[in-house]
Amino acid sequence: MAKSLKVAVIGAGVSGLAAARELGREGHHIVVYEKSDQLGGTWVYDPRTESDPLGLDPNREIVHSSLYSSLCTNFPRQLMGFSDYPFEIRKNGELKTFPGHEEVLKFLNEFARDFGLDELIRFNTEVVRVERVNDKWIVESRTKKSVLSLEEAFDAVVVCNGHYTRPRIAMDIPGIEKWPGKQIHSHNYRVPEPFQDQVVVVIGDSASAHDISKEIAKVAKEVHLSSRSPSVKVSKLDYHDNTWQHSKIEYVYESGEVSFQDGASVRADIILHCTGFNYDFPFLETNGIVTVDDRRVGPLYKHVFSPKLAPTLSFIGIPYAVVVFHMVEFQARWVASVLSGKVLLPSEKEMLINIEKHYQHMEEAGRPKYQTHSLHFDEFGYLDWLAAQVGEPGMDEGLKEIFRTLFKFFADKGWAGFRELFLENCVHKN
Repeated sequence: MAKSLKVAVIGAGVSGLAAARELGREGHHIVVYEKSDQLGGTWVYDPRTESDPLGLDPNREIVHSSLYSSLCTNFPRQLMGFSDYPFEIRKNGELKTFPGHEEVLKFLNEFARDFGLDELIRFNTEVVRVERVNDKWIVESRTKKSVLSLEEAFDAVVVCNGHYTRPRIAMDIPGIEKWPGKQIHSHNYRVPEPFQDQVVVVIGDSASAHDISKEIAKVAKEVHLSSRSPSVKVSKLDYHDNTWQHSKIEYVYESGEVSFQDGASVRADIILHCTGFNYDFPFLETNGIVTVDDRRVGPLYKHVFSPKLAPTLSFIGIPYAVVVFHMVEFQARWVASVLSGKVLLPSEKEMLINIEKHYQHMEEAGRPKYQTHSLHFDEFGYLDWLAAQVGEPGMDEGLKEIFRTLFKFFADKGWAGFRELFLENCVHKN
């Protein structure tokens, strides 16, 4: 007979909603904690920015979302839905291939409504402590209207708090501690107007770096995009006449000058860090059983279960470079089935051996620790493995082909060409 447990889900974004639905389907009793006043997680646009533009001050008021106003998805809508709940919202009579963030949030609200997930969410409730006491998990939470906290006991906890909130900064730039200009992380970028007539150096070579560079180039005096990738070719980009691609920054000077390893230099006003994010679980107390080291959360079996605390502690949504909506759906289904006793995990020892093999393979392949949770080149293998755990077929082959075509286009055209593709098929056309 399947077990029915009391489960706490932390976060009501994509991962939390997927977890709540699958846990409910397995007959578990669920409470979803959500710090903000609405569901959607990172897909809730917040025009506010943090008092510390680099996000380093521990006393700052944290803004969860990193969305900028014009953001569109960089996956087509066919890859942004769940297996039994496709993303087909029509806006103004059009069905854009790459929807804007407003449409994604609307989709998530409709998903929650249609599966009755709204009733499970405690809004404006921040989780401040999660700790294992005897055979229960104690979840301490606090509402915005009360200074008093509430402690509740659960059989299991599923962590779904996302990983696009705590900025990861390029700290290894020689001279940066004395550079006099302004620095900002993309987490605190919303609109291009503050960059009017400025000389801006953008650090990064990901989608956000190219996306934001092109947007601010319309108002900035100059934009210089810097990448540490050895494959980057130094060139003038076709965004605008005022945009250049450079290699890694060599040094920044007290005069405001920024020099690059390609020999070029500019006197910059702003350095914009589009350098990604760190995983952060400030509420989680495990006495060092689960740690975060250079973006490696671990040890985690298949990026989900802590071997020593399994199956009662799990994480959904940790991996990236994957079809996220389908991944969290399969992860949630696996977690729900394990908690109900329908699916068994390997022993703690076997899980730890599997994790060590993963780390060893990364080292042999020359992959750095911070890429531990990247599924690039193995995204479908992972999804199919998850599906097999619950006795289901893997991701639809047609969707896989869309994904492959998309990344072939990226490989051929680079981020610049890729961005042109989705701008032509996006709601926003700034």
